Amino acid sequence: MINGDTMNEKMTFEQNMENLGKIVSELEKGDIPLEKAVELYGEGLKLTAECRRQLDEAKIKITEVGGNKPQ
Repeated sequence: MINGDTMNEKMTFEQNMENLGKIVSELEKGDIPLEKAVELYGEGLKLTAECRRQLDEAKIKITEVGGNKPQ
């Protein structure tokens, strides 16, 4: 894992994006064992899902403040 056990602690969107960037860099190097690459890929998928959830949450808050319902 990139930053210890990243999924057990609540991380900010920015922290998740930073960790995702580190994972992408590691995978792009191409010099890691397949098992490690698969592990990183799985962690990247989880981080991507969490980032999407955080963005959806932010969108809801913004639309509530603006008086519009989320689409």
